[in-house]
Amino acid sequence: MNRIYLDFEKPIQELMERIEQFKQDYIGNEEGLKKELEKYNKKLEKTIKNIFSELEPWQVVQIARHPQRPYTQDYIDLIVEDFFELHGDRNFRDDPSIIGGIGKIGGKKFVIIGHEKGRGTRQKIHRNFGMAHPEGYRKAMRMMKLGEKFKLPIITLIDTPGAFPGIGAEERGQAEAIARNLKEMSLLRTPTISVVIGEGGSGGALGIGVTDKIIMLQYSIYSVISPEGCASILFRDASRAKESAQALKLTAENLKSLKIIDEIIPEPACGAHTDYQVIADRVRDAIIRNVDELKNLDLDTLLENRFKKYKEIGVYK
Repeated sequence: MNRIYLDFEKPIQELMERIEQFKQDYIGNEEGLKKELEKYNKKLEKTIKNIFSELEPWQVVQIARHPQRPYTQDYIDLIVEDFFELHGDRNFRDDPSIIGGIGKIGGKKFVIIGHEKGRGTRQKIHRNFGMAHPEGYRKAMRMMKLGEKFKLPIITLIDTPGAFPGIGAEERGQAEAIARNLKEMSLLRTPTISVVIGEGGSGGALGIGVTDKIIMLQYSIYSVISPEGCASILFRDASRAKESAQALKLTAENLKSLKIIDEIIPEPACGAHTDYQVIADRVRDAIIRNVDELKNLDLDTLLENRFKKYKEIGVYK
């Protein structure tokens, strides 16, 4: 697919287009092409480094929401073998905004669950833009209980602007479904890991995010509310989202320094959307490494550490 460039990536786009033009102009002149490419590739590398070493939080938000960023289904296709998808909450219906099932990563069996935003208009509507209903969280918990029963580690991939706030979702107990997941996830007697692959928005993210290890991709975000929502509440002006993003401390670096997350997975130079295979390999390696570490703990110690982890977040009396 043709790469979509963000506003702050215009200098990169111009250089990339110039390089492509040189490839056309120098057909049959490989020596001349080699010299030009060497010069412009160095310039491109320097430009990328300059831009991405000084990203503002709002720019990170834009990368986390990039329409070409790999979603849960992409990671499942790239790193999960023999994936068998499970459907339904055994209560109301199946919620397509959450994908889940059993599969193998690195030859080991896991329960894998994640938000799915969908690509293209039809899929986005079908997946409700990754915003889960209460039945989605109940489906996720059904699968987590299955993982606990069969002693399978649980992996969750977080990528949602938030839980769906519609009237129907509220009528069917959205808050209760998320609250129950928070409680039950804190008690699961099996290793659990969550990976924020894009947006980690509010209770919609927490509903599958109370885990032993929280890992974030370098240009993902994790926050109690979206920057637009925060700006609407605090400033009565959604257009001040850029200002809110700065205040929310929602980047992976911020959250690592605050000890809310445990690890940051580096992304390819311009973001995960520029090389699916590279980022998928890094996510797979991080999952296997952290699960191996957690499996060395007995279950009582695992739960004790999980409780301690969340107890120590924030300041309270």
